[in-house]
Amino acid sequence: MADMLPLQASTLVGEIFPAAKPRSAVLRNIALAVAGSLLMVAAAKIKVPFWPVPMTLQTLAVLALGAAYGARLGAATMALYIAYGLAGLPVFTNTPPVAAGPLYLAGPTGGFILGFVAAAAIAGWAAARGASLVRLVGGLLLADLVLMTIGCLWLAFGAQMAGGATGVGFAKAFAYGVQPFLLGEALKTALAACLAGAGWSLLGRRG
Repeated sequence: MADMLPLQASTLVGEIFPAAKPRSAVLRNIALAVAGSLLMVAAAKIKVPFWPVPMTLQTLAVLALGAAYGARLGAATMALYIAYGLAGLPVFTNTPPVAAGPLYLAGPTGGFILGFVAAAAIAGWAAARGASLVRLVGGLLLADLVLMTIGCLWLAFGAQMAGGATGVGFAKAFAYGVQPFLLGEALKTALAACLAGAGWSLLGRRG
């Protein structure tokens, strides 16, 4: 049966930190997931002055970690990060003063945070060993598009707003939750593509 399962394409971290035994691979992946989730916490707290609005480095971290870790480990790392917040730890951008926990994810930014999982998985697929430059760049753009779409739709129709309202409608969600961040998202996507491409180039494995 094992011979019938398709082999996963190599990842950057798999090439840098090879594990000869299954147990070693599990321990390596746990350590990488913890490290990546802590990087997400740091990225959430850093705000960079930018036009037209300041930006955090979370999208860059999501795409870069997904590209380095691969689809499965990248998505698992994002899930671990979200689990911290669900447990009440102040790991999200606005915590504090806002309290973390399940209610935070029910709020306006919850969809964007949940979109991290899908975005990391797509980025991991896009940056796998042997992927073309077109797939790398296109895949990272797709990953960011999926993230922003999930966030926008949740803000528009599902988010629990002050006063008991649900969502703000698509027009407002796009105007306030997506449009001001498009330039920053494009820059972070380009940086993630450069980092992933440079990593494989240094290893001499892309082609």
